[in-house]
Amino acid sequence: MAIFKGAGVAIITPMKENGEVDYDRFKELIEFQIANGTDAIIVCGTTGEASTLTHEEHLDTIKYCVETVAGRIPVVAGTGSNCTETAIYLSTEAEKYGADGLLLVSPYYNKATQNGLYAHFKKIAEAVTLPVILYNVPSRTGCNILPETVVRLCRDVENIVGVKEASGNISQIAHLAAIADGQVDIYSGNDDHIVPVLSLGGIGVISVLSNVAPRQTHEICRKFFDGDVAGSRKLQLEAMELCDALFCEVNPIPVKKAVNLMGMCGGTLRMPLTEMEEKNAVRLENAMKSYGIL
Repeated sequence: MAIFKGAGVAIITPMKENGEVDYDRFKELIEFQIANGTDAIIVCGTTGEASTLTHEEHLDTIKYCVETVAGRIPVVAGTGSNCTETAIYLSTEAEKYGADGLLLVSPYYNKATQNGLYAHFKKIAEAVTLPVILYNVPSRTGCNILPETVVRLCRDVENIVGVKEASGNISQIAHLAAIADGQVDIYSGNDDHIVPVLSLGGIGVISVLSNVAPRQTHEICRKFFDGDVAGSRKLQLEAMELCDALFCEVNPIPVKKAVNLMGMCGGTLRMPLTEMEEKNAVRLENAMKSYGIL
């Protein structure tokens, strides 16, 4: 059974001016998501700036999220690493805290062969009992998890259940769907590809857009599942300008700016991420106004 179906938010990690995690603001963001129909919260992923959190901060943020959500919707914890043993440590701790599932990014910088990816993910998954979603984002990691490797892992390892596909390669995702034989839960990792991925048999999205438009992103999925493909497509197309603006600089720079513009206080960014360039900030603000969320 899938960890979740629909729109899961890849939630930001709000920071105070001094760089500390702002748990008061984090609670507000979590409650905003739940009140607006988000189907799951994915904590400490790319959008959550996991790469610049210390291990202690990373685990404290997961624990706080699980405790705040309190079982109302699933919490998926980002616990991947380019070090297999580090990923095992983060994953086993997240399981102790009560996370409902794990998101494991492919190893970055050192990368791996397809056999290395298989061994890496298999070893992490076998250290826990939680269901695992693989995270394929080669633009960031320099490492592509091929469809054959995803299917092999889902068939061979009981608790590896799906993949967040953020390659942006619709042909690759279609090939994955064709050979998966229903054994892989496929989530779009790109907000501009929600409907295309659903049309190939995907079951949802792990979304940046949901940080600022949770209800609308949920509705894109709900309408599709309810058979209103035209309505789902309409909502997808209406969101395209905003989706583009949210990625006009590296994620999560624009989405944190967007959350701040909405008055919800996403706070500062951890270096090496820096504040948005003025021309791009104007573009983002205009897109938010056009979309009706400002």
